[in-house]
Amino acid sequence: MALTPGSALDMSGLPAALVNRPRCDQAAVWPQLGQHHRQAGAAFDLRQAFAEDERRFDDFSQGAPHVFADLSKNLIDRTGEALLLQLARECRVEAHRDAMFAGEAINTTEGRAVLHTLLRAPREALGGAVNPALGPQLAEVHATLDAMLAYAEAVRADAAITDVVNIGIGGSDLGPKMVVRALLDRVSPGRRVHFVSNVDGHELAAVLRLVKPRSTLFLVASKTFTTTETMANAHAARRWFEAGGGVDVARQFVGLTANVAAAREFGIQTTFGFWDWVGGRYSLWSAIGLPIAIAFGATAFRTLLAGAHAMDEHFRTAPLARNLPVRLALLDVWYRNFHGFTSRNIAPYHSALRYLAMHLQQVEMESNGKRVDLAGQALGFGTAPVLWGEPGANGQHAFFQMLHQGTDVVPVEFIAVREASHELPRQHQLLLANALAQAQALMLGKPDGGGHKHFPGNRPSTFLLLERLDPESLGALIALQEHRVFVSGSLWGLNSFDQWGVELGKVLARDIEPRLASGDVAGLDGSTAGLLRRLLENY
Repeated sequence: MALTPGSALDMSGLPAALVNRPRCDQAAVWPQLGQHHRQAGAAFDLRQAFAEDERRFDDFSQGAPHVFADLSKNLIDRTGEALLLQLARECRVEAHRDAMFAGEAINTTEGRAVLHTLLRAPREALGGAVNPALGPQLAEVHATLDAMLAYAEAVRADAAITDVVNIGIGGSDLGPKMVVRALLDRVSPGRRVHFVSNVDGHELAAVLRLVKPRSTLFLVASKTFTTTETMANAHAARRWFEAGGGVDVARQFVGLTANVAAAREFGIQTTFGFWDWVGGRYSLWSAIGLPIAIAFGATAFRTLLAGAHAMDEHFRTAPLARNLPVRLALLDVWYRNFHGFTSRNIAPYHSALRYLAMHLQQVEMESNGKRVDLAGQALGFGTAPVLWGEPGANGQHAFFQMLHQGTDVVPVEFIAVREASHELPRQHQLLLANALAQAQALMLGKPDGGGHKHFPGNRPSTFLLLERLDPESLGALIALQEHRVFVSGSLWGLNSFDQWGVELGKVLARDIEPRLASGDVAGLDGSTAGLLRRLLENY
């Protein structure tokens, strides 16, 4: 059933790119994909595929801005990929993509445009890559960017500030933290950047033990300036600051928020805002990226944006068959909905990317962890896979046992960097050898009649290769993953840009918190009431 007026939600008034756009399971090619999986996909053998096709690597690998991708060790043949590309055409993925770049309100449940790509578009892109109608928004983006980067440079020049503490949660923490940790070798000597997100006081207390009130700048990152966890930590930080002799909240606290009035009531005078068309998990490119700019400087931040913009242009203009975000997303749908694989492992072979999996978890699972389509109708197929992982060399001694010999097949995404940023060549050679060997071992396996040492092989993986880990390549890598999630969500018929599933627990917590003081359990379910009593007994 196509998305038409009269569905569970009234579809009238929606962007044309969303009306009459079939969901993946409503496309004519969907049954053909199922048939191809039964006839060839389920029994597909990678070892045989390479033995029979000397061009497999060439045909199933490609370059994109700052990223080279080897897709050849995936359980797909040319017929399967051709059918998946037909699926993208029938589901009008290109029209949906173009509507996003044009600024149409494709976030239907909130009636908003989705314009995080505008945050990294250069001024001169107006009328080219950027729809001329978005001129006012692009001007605002660059005015805010210029002001934010000028402030970052002023902080970098202030020798009195030795520590920066970013207080946020979700997208106001995960993205900036991941980037700062990924490029940590580029941080200016003598300056440290800390991140506090958890409302668990242990996290804030641990950071406060490392810093001094008079030499610490606090960034309070909350679009609404009402986020419970962030504001609890911000108020605690201000109390610590004042108790320790800090006297100038206006100088040493900055707001990254759209709620300037609430920030000023807190005592903050310097604020940098962003817009409702920027989702939290896509906000590191905005003022939320201030800790990145302070850590690395204005030039590095603009280079990060340039790398992402280059990938935006690849996604916007490349034909589907050579469009890397599209090809990755089609594999995701193939694995989730035909092979039945429920998770994907992220294995970066670079210790600086230790927070990448955490960031991508939010980007993918908050975007596509949905059970209803744009019309509010329940889906009869799986959506977002579970993303998990950590740096690969460590993972080899933890969960790779399951990847090689476990009962579940888990596609692995290897990420490697050709050039090291250290002077220990032997270590880097070992690291790259392990990345290549693990991908090879997953594919080839090893027979053993006794069973215990048998590796079944034929386990799929993707290999993403960066020339070096710098702001430009990192920006491109992150944007690649964002667009991949957009395409899979588009095929599944989702709104990938709301996150209502985050809200219910927060609402209930506001009811439960005062009960921890009063002991009132009236109206609670038996389990919650019993646990609350147990907690109070132990106080």
